[in-house]
Amino acid sequence: MSLPASPKALPEPGCLYLVSTPIGNLEDITLRALRLLREADVIACEDTRQTQKLLNHFEIRKRLVSYHEHNEIMRAAELVIELEQGAKVALVSDAGTPVLSDPGYHLVALCLRHRIPVVPIPGPSAVLAALSASGLPIEEFLFLGFLPARTGPRRKALMNLRAERRAVVLYEAPHRIEEMLRDACQILGDRHAVLGREITKLHEEFLRGTLGELAEAASKRKLRGEITVVLAPVARAPNDFAPGHSASAAHGGPQPPHVSLSERVAQLMVDEGLDHKAALKQAARERGLAKREAYRQLLLER
Repeated sequence: MSLPASPKALPEPGCLYLVSTPIGNLEDITLRALRLLREADVIACEDTRQTQKLLNHFEIRKRLVSYHEHNEIMRAAELVIELEQGAKVALVSDAGTPVLSDPGYHLVALCLRHRIPVVPIPGPSAVLAALSASGLPIEEFLFLGFLPARTGPRRKALMNLRAERRAVVLYEAPHRIEEMLRDACQILGDRHAVLGREITKLHEEFLRGTLGELAEAASKRKLRGEITVVLAPVARAPNDFAPGHSASAAHGGPQPPHVSLSERVAQLMVDEGLDHKAALKQAARERGLAKREAYRQLLLER
């Protein structure tokens, strides 16, 4: 009498590794990241050509599959099937940490729904690098990723930051940086900011100054590459910030309070005894606004 065959054991589920890759300098990759890229059964990446350059540099040969914003819902399901069959999958973006302003959310959410382990492999980050080198108070900060590309939605997003009392860090495209800085200056006041360009790369550069100074600097030269911007918390005086390379030599007077233009005009009339015209002129100067723009903004606030 033969014994019944034992049921076939199901394979142990694999693991999804979120592997951070260099944002510029290839030496910034971690030993753990290299080990997991070598051990992975498949590497899912935004651009297979970009990831292949990294793998070639470290002599790693692996199967690559594309995973980007246009195919991530379909590809996430395919990768979960492999993971349930025991595969080790490494998810990478072109640079930095997956999911953070990059594709990956759908895959992570689906893995968690299927009880597949998700393990982050930390590494280079433009956000943290820019914050640490900014010289600004960053005890608390808000990360926004990219602001909307179109002027109206971008200005609306900036308006939502008028009451924000933390440092703000965001990404911006080179061809929009001047316009974004001018919008931020008009809406948030001429506060201090730091612009980090090509962080960890050959032409790394940090520009420091007020938003108005940075906008002026951006108008005089063509900024290229990846740009990260850190906005100082509101209601900080220039003396609170560490000295360094500035976009402009002059920093102007004290940082304006974080109030609307009309409120600032009324405050100057009461506190300093100025008439309406003089108060508006001073408030406009604090915010780096032209006289015509100041009048226009004042009318919009009424």
